[in-house]
Amino acid sequence: MTTETSGPLPITEQENPRSHNLSSLSSAEIVELMNEEDALVAGAVKSVSQHIVKAVDGIVARLRAGGRLFYIGTGTSGRLGVLDASECPPTFGVSPELVQGVIAGGYEACHRAVEASEDDAEAGRHDLEARKFSSSDVLVGIAASGRHTPSALFLTRDLWEHLRLV
Repeated sequence: MTTETSGPLPITEQENPRSHNLSSLSSAEIVELMNEEDALVAGAVKSVSQHIVKAVDGIVARLRAGGRLFYIGTGTSGRLGVLDASECPPTFGVSPELVQGVIAGGYEACHRAVEASEDDAEAGRHDLEARKFSSSDVLVGIAASGRHTPSALFLTRDLWEHLRLV
């Protein structure tokens, strides 16, 4: 499966051939299939574990130096960043300002799709400026597909000096 301009679709955007007949499966078969697919995650994470270690070490160094951690994303990816950030204060006893989630479309997008919000790079820039994002902070872009949306792409142009790619 490909797109007209960008080549093959990321795996997250492709139909999973194992679930093409999902609606005709029994509940037990659906649960089994979901469990089998979930089991693939551990291997995928293991295959990039050294990259994860590098990212974690970089984040910890910035936090120890007084920086903050920001997640930025759109749709479900952004919601997961907001969810993780909201769990840090009660779980780790840290200030809500230490770890923050920024989702394209703002608070409304946490519980409802905000169409085309991922295409608004200016809104992403404004969200970070409002939080006084600086070079001492860490920005983690979350994208299930591995592709960047315009709201994250502005970072590679305007905030490049603040970023360390992992």
